[in-house]
Amino acid sequence: MRRRAADFRRPVRRKYWCWVWALLGLFLVAGLLLFVVQHIQNEDRSVNPVQERRESPQREAHRVSNFTEELVSTTSLSRQLAEQMTLAKAYVVIAKEHNNLHLAWELSSRIRSCQLLLSKAAMRGDPVTFDEAEPIIKSLSSLIFKAQDAHYDVATTIITMKSHIQALEDRANAAIVQSTVFGQLAAEALPKSLHCLNVKLTVNWIRNPSLQKLAEETVYSPRLVDNNLYHFCIFSDNLLATSVVVNSTVSNADHPQQLVFHIVTNGISYGAMQAWFHRNDFKGATIEVQNIEEFTWLNASFAPIVKQLSDADAEPKMWNQKYLSLLDHLRFYIPDIYPQLEKVVFLEDDVVVQKELTPLLSLELHGNVNGAVETCLEAFHRYYRYLNFSNPLISTKFDPQACGWAFGMNVFDLIAWRKANVTSWYHYWLRQNADGTLWKLGTLPPGLLAFYGLTEPLDRRWHVLGLGYDMNIDSRLIESAAVIHFNGNMKPWLKLGVGKYKLLWERYVNTSHPFLQDCVTA
Repeated sequence: MRRRAADFRRPVRRKYWCWVWALLGLFLVAGLLLFVVQHIQNEDRSVNPVQERRESPQREAHRVSNFTEELVSTTSLSRQLAEQMTLAKAYVVIAKEHNNLHLAWELSSRIRSCQLLLSKAAMRGDPVTFDEAEPIIKSLSSLIFKAQDAHYDVATTIITMKSHIQALEDRANAAIVQSTVFGQLAAEALPKSLHCLNVKLTVNWIRNPSLQKLAEETVYSPRLVDNNLYHFCIFSDNLLATSVVVNSTVSNADHPQQLVFHIVTNGISYGAMQAWFHRNDFKGATIEVQNIEEFTWLNASFAPIVKQLSDADAEPKMWNQKYLSLLDHLRFYIPDIYPQLEKVVFLEDDVVVQKELTPLLSLELHGNVNGAVETCLEAFHRYYRYLNFSNPLISTKFDPQACGWAFGMNVFDLIAWRKANVTSWYHYWLRQNADGTLWKLGTLPPGLLAFYGLTEPLDRRWHVLGLGYDMNIDSRLIESAAVIHFNGNMKPWLKLGVGKYKLLWERYVNTSHPFLQDCVTA
């Protein structure tokens, strides 16, 4: 077939697919742009609240600081109100003293209004406005002027406030003294059950000749002077406390039949002590009870302490009643009481023994007289805390930083004691302190002087102190201790004793004894 000429050919059909794709691309781009714009708007909405929340504490702190600055400012209304309120409070006291109750009531009313206004201003964080402050300032100024017109001037105010301060100080000092006295009385008071036990045992001692005969036989026992045995001495009028010391010692001993206890008490407790220790079994240990009133050699001509204690009865307020007992001072006469013994362990009646103590008597004291645990881990247990170093008698002979030590559990070499003549030195220092200027009270200060340079420090675990006043002693230290000491007013046999420590003492109380059961339930 013959091909047509170009002018007579049919036009070619245009393809529109390219336009379709172009339009779709444009729509896609537009959709993406819309999505991005919407996402950015959402982020702005979420960020703004966070920023507002972050800014609000800053604004709050700014408000608080503004209000504080306003109170400090010398020109602010808030400070003026605070100062007027302080002055008005002083005039309230003065008005009441002068029996002007109406003025005192008016001042108190305005003070409450002022406090309320300042509280509201602090809560909202804005300064006090003039309209708010003006009526209160005017009314307070009027009342203060009225008080001043009634001769409650500044001089009167100062004098009155000084007298109030002095009165408060006097009351505080009186309260301190009173609490100390009451605490001491509570510590010294014998509980009713223990008093009952003493009475029952004393009656039993008087009515039971067999017990008296047994006690007489003990006096002549060769074991009392046998230096191959282990000797312990206790000086006390507290029956149950002494019993706990003996019972805890024998309970923790490997060979209790080798132990000898020398107890000295007063005439009142003598019969009860004899009855108790001869009616009960202490695992074969030998127990001797003596009456201090039978120590005829312990008189004023030999021992200055006897005269000092008799003189102290005239001024009981100047003495702790514990130190008025001659029993407490017997520790300085151990070689005189037991002239045939060579070494003893001294135990106070407020200790509990938790470990075997016989190794104490085998310790090498290196020529020293007294084996004791030092207490200078605490700064206040050095010599200068116990003695008056402003007196040349003390300052020229002793080191103020010398380490203190504790009575309560001590091992004494009586041979070295007699050689060093410690008791005579004790008497010397007692005479020097006749006017009470070298030390105030107690047996430890003269002990620090008499045993100066003659004390061998022992391992701290032999003797842990403080269970009568310190409620925060490390339990591991208590568990490792050979002897725990309830020194202080909170004795374990009293209601005011520390509860968590009482069990350490109570487990050695013979609660099965019928007399004790009767007294506890009575």
